[in-house]
Amino acid sequence: MTQERQADTLGMSEEEFRKLGYWMVDRVIEHCKHSHQGPAIRADKHSDLMKALGGPVPEGPSDALESMKLLADVALANQQHGDHPRYFARVPGPSSFAGILGDWISTGFNGMAASWGGGAGTTTAEVVVCQWLAEQFGFKSDTDGVLCSGGSIANMIALVTARAETGGGGIAYMSEQAHASIERDLKTIHMELRILPTDKDLQISLPALEEAIAKDKEAGLKPAIIIGSAGTTNSGAVDDLAALSKIARSENMWLHVDGAYGAPAALCNKGRAQIPGLHLVDSLVLDPHKWLFQPYDMGVVLVQRNGALERTFTMHPEYLKDITGKEREEVDMRDRSLELSRRSRALKLWLTMRVYGMKRIREGLERGIVLAEEAEKILRADPRWEVVTPAKLGIVTFAIKNAKEGEHAARADAITQDGYAALTSSSLFGRPILRLCTINPRTTVDDIRETLNRTLAIELR
Repeated sequence: MTQERQADTLGMSEEEFRKLGYWMVDRVIEHCKHSHQGPAIRADKHSDLMKALGGPVPEGPSDALESMKLLADVALANQQHGDHPRYFARVPGPSSFAGILGDWISTGFNGMAASWGGGAGTTTAEVVVCQWLAEQFGFKSDTDGVLCSGGSIANMIALVTARAETGGGGIAYMSEQAHASIERDLKTIHMELRILPTDKDLQISLPALEEAIAKDKEAGLKPAIIIGSAGTTNSGAVDDLAALSKIARSENMWLHVDGAYGAPAALCNKGRAQIPGLHLVDSLVLDPHKWLFQPYDMGVVLVQRNGALERTFTMHPEYLKDITGKEREEVDMRDRSLELSRRSRALKLWLTMRVYGMKRIREGLERGIVLAEEAEKILRADPRWEVVTPAKLGIVTFAIKNAKEGEHAARADAITQDGYAALTSSSLFGRPILRLCTINPRTTVDDIRETLNRTLAIELR
């Protein structure tokens, strides 16, 4: 007589799993619906968190529902809530129900996408979402893509590819406003970097770039990669991509663009107008967990030089021969990045694009841009504020008139500690600033207005 197999390797019953799953769905809906009633950021004391979540290693079983409640009430409560409608710091991460469902079903089926034989369906979904995005950006039809954890690793994948395709070594050039992780990536792959000044629009200075390239060539060095930004974290600035492409072509260099937060804006008309020339790049990075309504984590690398990813990362060890793609059209995703074992991140983005359609996604993107423009209007109407950089790709920066030293950082910290909202303090043009990033469609104009009023009303010690 055949013994019935247990669905769970370690013995949880199907009935209990189903009950806990229903509880989890209800709890997530409650979080998404009522997150605005809680703090935008929460971080309890280390000792309190260790007491709640730590202790001796559990030797025997414990109540699953009690443990899940502990995760929801303590572990998941203590973090930056990037999906909070008043989380304006850094770059928010507003998710969507379809994205959550795609992530859940992928996890539930233990989805992976390393090779064609190991995950033909999940790999196909990844190829499809990369093709959909490439088409929407106006890229070549044979553009290759791969998914990873986020912008830092995505930029690393793109830069390793660029380094290989340009013959190895050489010099990379980027502006002082480019993301800090790129400098770390280049150090990791042992490439020299020239950090160049920006102009009055916070774009990489073209004269400074051309001068740096000329000096390096005269010194017998090899200019290899130009790194542009499609939405800097500080201000949403976009480099002159058409001009950078022209320089790259004339110098036989690779043009890589970091659009981790900003590039998705080019999928809607209002954003596309603010990122001209994006279709001219050799490689592009974007993070759907920022502005394509995906739960963490997901980064995308798109490369318009067909086959470049495989030429850079392909490996064929003996123990993987039986699960390698055999036909030309079949893809082994392990050969497009540094990852071998890799979860299937594509299903949540595939489901999001299928369920909502691009029209509704574009509307969500445009709302983030409009909210920053509304914030700029509020700031300009209040004599206590000064707009430093106008609204651009969902970001506006501003300053307190006649502020005391350290006041901007102090007020940003105070409103964040208060829990009502989260702001970022930074600096531009050698002066302290505050910034709002408004890319969450659930944010209201009243949320913005009240955040600004409360920020000024807080009494500093």
